[in-house]
Amino acid sequence: WKHAMPLTLAPRRPAAVKTPCLLPSFGEGLGGGFVAGGDVLLGGGEKETMQNLNNRLAAYLDKVRALEEANAELEIKIREWHMKQRPGPDHDYSPYFKTIEDLRNKILAATTQNANVLLQIDNAKMTADDFRTKYETEQALRLSVESDTNGLSRVLDELTLTIGDLEREAERLREELIFLGTNHEEEMRVLRSQIGREITVEMDAAPGADLTKVLEEIHELYESLAKNNLRDVEQWFLSKTEELNREVAHHTEELLTGKSEITELRRNIQALEIELQSQLLTLEGTLADPEARYGSQLAQLQTLISGVEEQLADLRCDLERQNQEYKFLLDVKTRLEQEISTYRHLLEGEEAQYVQGVKIIVGSFVPRSPCRTCNHSPGSHHC
Repeated sequence: WKHAMPLTLAPRRPAAVKTPCLLPSFGEGLGGGFVAGGDVLLGGGEKETMQNLNNRLAAYLDKVRALEEANAELEIKIREWHMKQRPGPDHDYSPYFKTIEDLRNKILAATTQNANVLLQIDNAKMTADDFRTKYETEQALRLSVESDTNGLSRVLDELTLTIGDLEREAERLREELIFLGTNHEEEMRVLRSQIGREITVEMDAAPGADLTKVLEEIHELYESLAKNNLRDVEQWFLSKTEELNREVAHHTEELLTGKSEITELRRNIQALEIELQSQLLTLEGTLADPEARYGSQLAQLQTLISGVEEQLADLRCDLERQNQEYKFLLDVKTRLEQEISTYRHLLEGEEAQYVQGVKIIVGSFVPRSPCRTCNHSPGSHHC
């Protein structure tokens, strides 16, 4: 019925006014046979023509009934298709919506927890930056203390060199003092030897000074000068040595203080580094666990979402296919309705022509009265 071909009619001769037609029996209607008594009124060719028309009319009626049945079946199928398209238990998507809502809530919770973890990571990074700043400050302070220590070491080296120079100067002064003492003793010995070899010379002269006394005074003067010089040198050396010792003690104390500060700073830096590493490891472990857990949960959610998307795609394909079938059936219905309308118009034309022929045949058997005007029979040439 889907491939019903349009009905092709044989060419008909135009119906003449005087062409006789067969009357259908009153009990059988348009699709039944013709009255047997009509055979007396028709000739052989006209009888075959009327039989052909009768057969064609019966074929038209059969095709009309077939098309009506096909149309009814098509309407039933269209109604069934509409019934199938209604939301029923087979197409209840509420469980999928609930699953999707649960997945969205889980994703939102995972996103929130991930944001909290990221916030903790940012706080840890800020803490690490603070520790790094403190470390850099302590390192700069350590470098400053080391530079001061190096400067104090240079000062200590200079003081050591100065002490060496002063010791050498003191040794030189001792040697000079010993040399002066030796030279003085040698001069005294020479003078004593000269005095021992006195020559008595009598002369009239004024009494001179006592040479021995003068020499003794000179000797005492030299000894006092040497003692004073030695005492001054010793005092200067002792003062310088004491001053240098004080400076060395002060710088040594500063050096020890700097070393203790450097040691304390190193311990603090090591403690800060250990604390920083422990916090980083703790945060990395804390971050790794949620990442692994939420990664597996996201993978499961992605699998569920992929399954739901595949089901939705299948449903879309099914709906598209049913929509195409509906369009095809609607097109077939439209064509069938057009063919039925065409057949109906043809049948109405055939019935009108058939009724007209019957009227003509019936009119030919009605007794006619003579024309009152010309006293001729109706239909004659003079009427």
